[in-house]
Amino acid sequence: MSWQSEHLWIELIVGSRKKSNFCWAFILFLGSLGFLLVGISSYLDGNLISLFPSQQIIFFPQGIVMSFYGIAGLFISSYLWCTISWNVGSGYDRFDRKEGIVCIFRWGFPGKNRRILLRFLMKDIQSIRIEVKEGIYARHVLYMEIRGQGAIPLTRTAEPREIEQKAAKLAYFLRVPIEVF
Repeated sequence: MSWQSEHLWIELIVGSRKKSNFCWAFILFLGSLGFLLVGISSYLDGNLISLFPSQQIIFFPQGIVMSFYGIAGLFISSYLWCTISWNVGSGYDRFDRKEGIVCIFRWGFPGKNRRILLRFLMKDIQSIRIEVKEGIYARHVLYMEIRGQGAIPLTRTAEPREIEQKAAKLAYFLRVPIEVF
């Protein structure tokens, strides 16, 4: 989601509150809860889950292993739910041609550095760079090259056409060239 005028471009960044993160956190929670309940059922010799008879699972070693996987999954699931509730990675990119300033703001994990704010002068922007990696783990990242600072990642997406269009619009707005890697 973005807003653009003649002198100002503001782009909102979604962060960790995406549908896929909600789905993965929920699936991981349910799966790990199932593992934990089966492990506890084998210890108690009772059926906590009616669909799965616990008499087929011996507590040592299968029940212990399933309980361990269940507890580990619950920890990972709670970590995912925390990143979703804190909305880690969300924020905005603001490009102001009138003032000549670029502001990049992101929310981080709670603590001293929860708010991450980067400010640059527009005259220090050398180019907009697109990094494309194809294959099993396709990755398309948009960077802003800053003189003396290196590359600052702006956004990541799985769609190459989307990132190319965004890079072209941003480079035109900033009046800088595009580099493709």
